[in-house]
Amino acid sequence: MTELDERSWAEAMEMYEQRVTIAKVTGREHENWLLDVVTLMHGETRDVRGWRTVDMWEGELDRIDEPSYPFVIPPGALAAPDGWKPYLYEISRSQALRFLVALATPWIDVTKEPDFEERREVLEADAGVILSRFPEASHFYANTGGRSATKDYYQPVSSWHSFSTRTFDFGLVLVSETEVGMVWSFR
Repeated sequence: MTELDERSWAEAMEMYEQRVTIAKVTGREHENWLLDVVTLMHGETRDVRGWRTVDMWEGELDRIDEPSYPFVIPPGALAAPDGWKPYLYEISRSQALRFLVALATPWIDVTKEPDFEERREVLEADAGVILSRFPEASHFYANTGGRSATKDYYQPVSSWHSFSTRTFDFGLVLVSETEVGMVWSFR
């Protein structure tokens, strides 16, 4: 596996450049990590280590009036420390790897990716670099519904809880003791 450093991180993030995606990491400042996710959803947020981020709306006019565009936090998500539970579901590390790969595909569906098998090893290696920033005790959460814990992310994803003004948005939140990250793709 590739060693995690600024260069390997930047190379791994390239898989999201052709997608409408926001991918970045901030420092964990709150016990309720969803408050750190809200920080990430604001456009001006920079990577806590100064490493590469992907933000398709950076510098766009939509952000002038609404710094968190395109995100809209579900109304009850911040009401209590566990208010996010109806919207984000914990998934395993192996599922997070597959979901990171799926989030890099045009339809967030590897079955529609014509050269997926040829690219699979590289995509999984890049996803592994991203995951390596989050130690084994980390937690991963997806907005893909109540069956997220058993979902195969190499099959079409057909349900989600929206966190945005876009028609479709699929996202992964990565939480360690010191950092909170997200990779959110839209279509």
